[in-house]
Amino acid sequence: MGTGSTKSRNVKQRVHRERWPPNPGRGEAQPVETSGGTEISERTWRIASLLILVVAAVLRIYNLNLVPLHHDEGVNGNFLVRLVREGVYHYDPANYHGPTLYYFAAIFPWILRFLFGPHAQNTYGLTTIAIRLVPALFGVATVGLVLTLRQNLGTIATLSAAFLLAISPGAVYLSRYFIHETLFVFFTLSIVVAGLKYFEDSHPIYLILTAVSTALLFATKETAIISAGVLVIALLLTHLYRRLMKSPAKVRGQGRKKKGRSDSGGGEYRKFVERVGGPTKLTVWIAVGLALFIAVNVLFYSSFFTNYPKGVSDALKTFQFWTKTGKEAHVHPFVPYIGWLLLQESPLLILGAMGAILAVVQPTRSFALFSALWAFGLLAAYSLIAYKTPWLSLNFIVPLALTSGITFEWLYQELESWEMVKRKRWYAIGFVLLLATGVLPGLVRAFEQKNPHWKTLIPGYQTIDLNFINYDNDNRYYVYVYAHTRRETLKLVDEINRIAQRTHEGDATGITIVSADYWPLPWYLRDYNRVGYYGRISPSNEPIIIASEGQAAEVQATYGDRYQQVQSGFNTAGSFSLRPGVDLLLYTRRELVR
Repeated sequence: MGTGSTKSRNVKQRVHRERWPPNPGRGEAQPVETSGGTEISERTWRIASLLILVVAAVLRIYNLNLVPLHHDEGVNGNFLVRLVREGVYHYDPANYHGPTLYYFAAIFPWILRFLFGPHAQNTYGLTTIAIRLVPALFGVATVGLVLTLRQNLGTIATLSAAFLLAISPGAVYLSRYFIHETLFVFFTLSIVVAGLKYFEDSHPIYLILTAVSTALLFATKETAIISAGVLVIALLLTHLYRRLMKSPAKVRGQGRKKKGRSDSGGGEYRKFVERVGGPTKLTVWIAVGLALFIAVNVLFYSSFFTNYPKGVSDALKTFQFWTKTGKEAHVHPFVPYIGWLLLQESPLLILGAMGAILAVVQPTRSFALFSALWAFGLLAAYSLIAYKTPWLSLNFIVPLALTSGITFEWLYQELESWEMVKRKRWYAIGFVLLLATGVLPGLVRAFEQKNPHWKTLIPGYQTIDLNFINYDNDNRYYVYVYAHTRRETLKLVDEINRIAQRTHEGDATGITIVSADYWPLPWYLRDYNRVGYYGRISPSNEPIIIASEGQAAEVQATYGDRYQQVQSGFNTAGSFSLRPGVDLLLYTRRELVR
């Protein structure tokens, strides 16, 4: 009869043998978990997954018109309006990203026009909520894709990763933005998931999905070359590292090699080629995938052949333009991303780093190691580029969530080795998860702001604070609020609409904008058909004039007593803050003043 210490050692040895089991191949048994400690019923898994998706959806979709559009959103909205109403979009490599965002956003208003006519299209299809719903849904879908990785990461790792991504302050914030980033990271993760499924299952549909996802990635942003390059390098290094550093599981399994399946070595790839049907068939399918990649990119960049071949040739020029932009615009030193992530994504950064170390030290799960190389490879790649903006951090957030999940999987197994019962292990994981999403960000904020509020220690409060309270606060703590439009801008738009009602001219009300800075006003004034954007003082007799605060004297000298300023009520100058450093003045003809 074994002693208690012997029993404890046996449990630890069993857990060590079963930890991070290799991924099963096609035609072999594929249990949900091979480690007895992490099995949960399918019902429990579905409920947990559904709750995470509900949280992700609520945070991303609730009150989408709360935050005024950013400058970049206004520009993107302007492209969308022209595409939807006139059917015109031409890709410009010098200033803007790829076309996928606009075409996906155009689907809903086009459907409305087809079913109910142009009025429904403009009234319900071209709204702030409608356009922001596109990235919001892609954001929720990204969380859903993470949940498909259960077989590769493990139950605990997958649920933890999905939860951390669902409540990530930056992932939520940027999913509520009408910009390309959320679509971009969705397509990146789609490449990983589809490629992984093709390697495991060998069904051609997954290769096709990989090719289409890659094409959509390149049709979304020019930085696709960076993400694709890092993914390839991470894959090669994973294979190389696992060959050089034989895992304990492989060493112990030498005698059972014919029965078992190793997760490393060239034999796996030879088996994969055999499952596909041999080198010739694999080559044919790769050629099909390449043809699809080219076809999808040609379709989007040529604006579905309405701008062919110029759109395609411009797409090839994009890297030349953005190589220059990467050296001149938004230039920062090497380290900002680490600081930005620490301020707003401290759970992902710290837990992700721990998970990456575990994946390297215990490289028995290929996908765990790949995720670690992917996360920190991207972080290194973007850090080397002088061009840095907070929204690019979203590229790291997804793989960091995956590696953070690895930390929780390891913790769960360690608790099992201590003979803690399953229910208590789940409670412990939940407690640590809440601690990481509450106390950790709270401590970071305490260090940053010296006098933080107790609310910062509440799990998830950081996400609520950024997205629903301080969404336009340019304090350095709120790193994602990057030259954002102030909430006062919506008050300005309301005043313009009220004056337009008094003119009884409706959409035909004339508006003269003499300020050089005015984005995102073109989005909010999209239904007015007599808006002039002059960027300097120009003669006008229109009912409404919008100028910058610095043009006040010129406005008085040019327009005289015919116009009166509409006071904002926010400051003594009566101006409306558009964004940091830009304040606008609203004037109307005296007979319209009330």
